[in-house]
Amino acid sequence: MRSFAPNGLARAAVRFKPASFAGTFVALMMAALIVSACGILLETGARASVPPERYAKAPVVVAADQYARFVTGSGDSRSESADLLPDTARLDAALADKAARVPGAEGAVPDFTFPVRQGDGALTGHGWGAHAFTGAALTSGAAPRTGEVVLDAAAARAAKGGVGDTVTLETATGRADFRVSGLAQAGPGDVAEGATGWFADAQASALAGHRGKAGAIAVLAKDGANADALAAGVKKALADSGVKVHTGDDRGAVEDRGLGYAREMLTGLGGSFGGIAAMVAVFTASGTVALSVAQRAREFALLRAVGATPRQIRRAVAAEALLVAPAAGLVGFLPGIGLAHWWFGQLQDRGAVPEAVALHISWIPLVVAVGAGLLTALAASWAAGRRPAKIRPGQALSEASVERLRPGVIRTLLGLGALVGGGFLTVVAARSAGEDAANAALGVVMLFMLAVALLGPLVARLCAELFGLPLSGGGASASLAAANSRTNARRLASAITPIVLAMAFASTLVFMHTSESHVAAKQLRAGVTADHVVTDPAGLPADAVDRAARTPGVDAAVGLLDTQVLVPVGSGGDRWLQSSATQGISGSGAQLAKVQDLDVRSGRLDRVGKGRIAIDKTLATSAKVKVGDTLPLYLPDGTRTSPEVVAVYGRGLGLAAVTMDRASLAAHVTSGFDSTLLVRGGDAQALASLGKVTDASGYAVEQNTDRELNAWANYTMAGVLGGFAAVAAVNTLVMTVLDRRRELGMLRLVGSTRRQVMRMLRWEGLLVAVTGIVLGTAIAAATLIPMMRGLTGEAPYVPPLVYAAFAGGAVGLGLLAVTLPARAALRR
Repeated sequence: MRSFAPNGLARAAVRFKPASFAGTFVALMMAALIVSACGILLETGARASVPPERYAKAPVVVAADQYARFVTGSGDSRSESADLLPDTARLDAALADKAARVPGAEGAVPDFTFPVRQGDGALTGHGWGAHAFTGAALTSGAAPRTGEVVLDAAAARAAKGGVGDTVTLETATGRADFRVSGLAQAGPGDVAEGATGWFADAQASALAGHRGKAGAIAVLAKDGANADALAAGVKKALADSGVKVHTGDDRGAVEDRGLGYAREMLTGLGGSFGGIAAMVAVFTASGTVALSVAQRAREFALLRAVGATPRQIRRAVAAEALLVAPAAGLVGFLPGIGLAHWWFGQLQDRGAVPEAVALHISWIPLVVAVGAGLLTALAASWAAGRRPAKIRPGQALSEASVERLRPGVIRTLLGLGALVGGGFLTVVAARSAGEDAANAALGVVMLFMLAVALLGPLVARLCAELFGLPLSGGGASASLAAANSRTNARRLASAITPIVLAMAFASTLVFMHTSESHVAAKQLRAGVTADHVVTDPAGLPADAVDRAARTPGVDAAVGLLDTQVLVPVGSGGDRWLQSSATQGISGSGAQLAKVQDLDVRSGRLDRVGKGRIAIDKTLATSAKVKVGDTLPLYLPDGTRTSPEVVAVYGRGLGLAAVTMDRASLAAHVTSGFDSTLLVRGGDAQALASLGKVTDASGYAVEQNTDRELNAWANYTMAGVLGGFAAVAAVNTLVMTVLDRRRELGMLRLVGSTRRQVMRMLRWEGLLVAVTGIVLGTAIAAATLIPMMRGLTGEAPYVPPLVYAAFAGGAVGLGLLAVTLPARAALRR
C-alpha cells in the first residue's frame, strides 16, 4: 500500500516523534565530532612535514636511519617494528667523499652540530664547511683552522672579543682556549639557533664528542642538475652503508627531530586513542539509536496490525537512519574541526609539535565520520527493529505493552563471554608487570564495558533490585521510583550505560596518572639523599664534578647524564622496544650510593661500570632478566649493546630505570654535558658558580612540576571521553523522560501532585546515577589495580576530592537531565 511507503513512514515518524529523533541526532552528531577530530589528528600525523631551513640550499641530504629496527618472529610470523631513537644517529663523515663523486654533485659537506658552553651561556657549534649551504658569510677575518673559531655577532658580544682575541669555550672534550679567526653573519639556516660558533671541519667531530662522525651530509648540486637523479646516484653510491637519502620536505625531518616525535604523538592520539574514542562514540550512539527505535515499538506493532509487512518496517527504520545520520555527521564535523584545531594548538604550545607543522584537514575524516555514523545508525536500527518486524502483530502489541523480561540468547552469550574475558584479562594483568600489565588492563576496561552494554537489562534489573531496596521502604515517591526501575530495566539500562562509560574511562585515565605521579614523587623524595643538587639548563661545566669534589667539606660528588635507551620487553613473539629513562653516572656505584638511595633489591651497585649496568625491578620483570644476565638494548643513537645486569633496584620510576657509567653513554648523545650534579656535604654557596643549587626537597618539587605538565594529555583524553559520555547520558535521560509524557500524565490524573511526580523522577535519576557510578568505579578498579601493581608495585592513588567531583558530576547531571524535561512535560 502506498500509505506504507518507507520514506513516508520515516518522515512521519520524524515529524510526530521529534524528541526521539532529536536524541538520535545529538548522539550521532557527537560521535561524528569525536571521530572527525581524531581522524584529522591522525591524518595530520601521517602527512606531517616541515620545510627545510638549514638544508634549503642542499637538494639532497644523507643521514643515518633514525629508527631502531626490531625484528620478532621468523618465517611467516616475522615482523619488524620501527621506533624513533632517543637521540641522533650519526654516519661516517668520510661518506661525503663518495657522495661528492656522484655525477651532478658539486660537493658534499659533512654537517656537525653540537652544544658549546661559553661562560654562563651557551652557543651552537658547527663545522665551517656548513656555510656552503646555510649562507653564513665572513664579515671580517678568515675561516677557522684547528684551534680557532669564527663567532657570530651574538657570540662575540657575549665573549667580549674580536678577531685575534682568545676565548675560552667548553665542549664535550672539555674546556679549551680558541683564537677568534673571524666574525661571520649567520645564514638563513643558522639564525633560529641563536649564538653560533664555527670550528674547523677537521676538528668539529672531535669537539662534538663523535670523532669521525657527522650528523648529516649535505650534497650540493651543479647548475642544471636534476635533484631526483642526483638523489638516485647518491643512494646507489652509498647503498652498502645503510644510510637514508632525503629530498624535498623530508630534509626538514633531518634537521628537526621534533617532527618524528610529533608524528608519533599525533598518530598515537588519532589512531590509538582515536580508535578507543571512536568505539565509545559509536557504541554510545548505537545505544541511543536502539533506544529511539525501542520507544516506538507500539507504533510498529500497530503498523503490523493494520497490514504493514516486515520488509516495510525494516525499510522504514533504515530510511529513518538515512534521514538523520548524514545530517548529524555533517553538523558534527564542524565542531570536530574546532576540537582538532584546539587540541593541535595546545600540543604546539607545549612544544610537542613543531610550529612549522600545519593541521591537515581533508575530505577523508569527513567521509569516515559520516560513514561511521550512518553505519552505526543502520546497524542499530536493524538490530532494534528486527524483532518487532519479525514477530506476529498480536505478539508485537503485547510486547509493546509489557517489557520483555528475557533478553536475546545471542546477546546474553556474547555479554557473558565479554564478562569472562574481562575477568581473565584482570588475572593476566595482575600477574604481569610493566607494559604487559598496562596492555592487558586496556582490554579489561573494553571487555567489561562491552559486557555492561550487552547484559544491560539484566545488570539494570539486578541493580534496581539491590539499590531499590532502600527506596522501597521510603515514601510513596521513592517506592514508585523503585518499582518503575524494576519493571523498566531496558529503559534503565540505556540511561546507565553512558554514565558507566564516563565514570570508567575518566577514572582510568586520570587516576592512572595520579597513581604514577604519586609513586614517582615518593620514590624521588626518598631516593635523592644528596645535600645539594646542582642543575643548569645549558648543561653543567665539563669539570663540574672535579670542582665540586675539591670544595671543602664535600664527601661525594656525582654527575648525572640523563637520557633514554630502548630495551626489548615482553615475551615470545610479542616483544617490543620500550623507552627507559637512563642516568649515566660520572663516579662509581659506591659514590652514587652516597647521594642516591636506589633501594637495591639484589646485586651490588658498586659493580656498575663498563659493560655492567643496574636496572629497575619493573624493567627487569618486563625484560625477563635478573642479576647476572645480559640485557640487549639500544643506546640513544641506536648503537646495540648487551651489558651485564649487576644490580636490580626499586626506585626506577622516580629516578631512572637504567643506571650505567657515563663513559659508556657520553659518546652516544648529542650533548655530553651533565644535566645534574648530586653533592654530599659542603656549602651551597661554594657550589653556586657551577649552576643553580637547591636541596633534595626543592629538586623533587621541580621534577614533580615537570611531571604534572605531562599530565595534560591524560586529562584532555579523559575530558574528551568523559564529556562525550556525559552528554550521551544526559541525552538518553532526556529522551527517556520525554517518552514518558503519557505515564506522567496518568499519574497526575490519578491524583499525584506535581511535587510527588518530580520527587519520583529525582529518585529514579539518583538511582540511575548511583548505579552508573558504582559500575563505572568497579570497572576502573578492575583496570587500575592490576595495572598499577604491575607498573608501580603499589595500589592506585585516588585523590578523594577528584573522585568526589566525578561522582558529584554524574549525580548532578543525572538529576538535571530528568528534572528539566519533566517540568516541561508536566506543564502540558
